[in-house]
Amino acid sequence: MDLARNWRLKDQRYRLEGIVCKNCGAKFFPPRQVCTECHSQDLTPHEFDGHGILYSFSTLHQAPLGYEGSLPYTVGIVKLDEGPMVEAQLTDTNPDELKIGQRMEMVTRKLREHGEEGLIVYGYKFRPIANEN
Repeated sequence: MDLARNWRLKDQRYRLEGIVCKNCGAKFFPPRQVCTECHSQDLTPHEFDGHGILYSFSTLHQAPLGYEGSLPYTVGIVKLDEGPMVEAQLTDTNPDELKIGQRMEMVTRKLREHGEEGLIVYGYKFRPIANEN
């Protein structure tokens, strides 16, 4: 990943910004150019609140290039309260304590370092909500 691409994705990675269709109200993450529900192109940015439930998860023991230093790590699918499902690394948890249906929240964390110049790439991860009232 180069610096320019990292900069273009900053809203998505740091604020969990997707889109909402002005025509039918469907919400999407990541953003797209056309609503898959009604095919409208009348879309507007939408910042998701970052809360949802754990839909599925798995612990990885082999990693793609650039993520080897994080092994083992857990990835999950979180169904956001607003509807979309998001795949992300899970953090601040023991995989043995995770449960399907558990409440989760988005946090910004370091994903990896890139290249000899040492560009640090940050992005969203999800963690269990400790004490939800």
